[in-house]
Amino acid sequence: MVVIVMGVSGTGKSTVGRALADRLGWTFVDADDLHSVENRRKMAEGTALTDVDRQPWLELLRAWMEKALAQDEDLVLAFSGLKQLYRARLTVDAGRERWVYLHAPAALILERIQKRQGHFMPASLLRSQLETLEVPEGAFTVDVTEPPDRVVTRILDGLDLKSG
Repeated sequence: MVVIVMGVSGTGKSTVGRALADRLGWTFVDADDLHSVENRRKMAEGTALTDVDRQPWLELLRAWMEKALAQDEDLVLAFSGLKQLYRARLTVDAGRERWVYLHAPAALILERIQKRQGHFMPASLLRSQLETLEVPEGAFTVDVTEPPDRVVTRILDGLDLKSG
């Protein structure tokens, strides 16, 4: 199974995704780590990525998912998934994939982005992400104003997954 933890920057996809994978004993992949050097540079400079910029990245993410599903490897993927088009591109086997949408008030997300260090995504791009976001239908939705451990427990319960 693949669980895709999605949402705009600052919602805790990496933190929650990694903690979820740890609790389940699954592999964790952070889609941010797979961006090209050029895409990282653009974002660091405050330039929002286009669909064309994202295409090779989406293909790489889909390959990760195809491999995991082909090998029956359980995987948690942290992925922004802002548009339905991107989510559709990543869907390999809907029956073995679960989407989790993390959300919180914009002010809290902005505060989190401003406090974090060492990430290429500047706070200036949050507005662009919020404007681009197409709220997913059918995803398990979780408010991330609570601490990450509680968010993970909500996901485990909501998706009926058993931690290891």
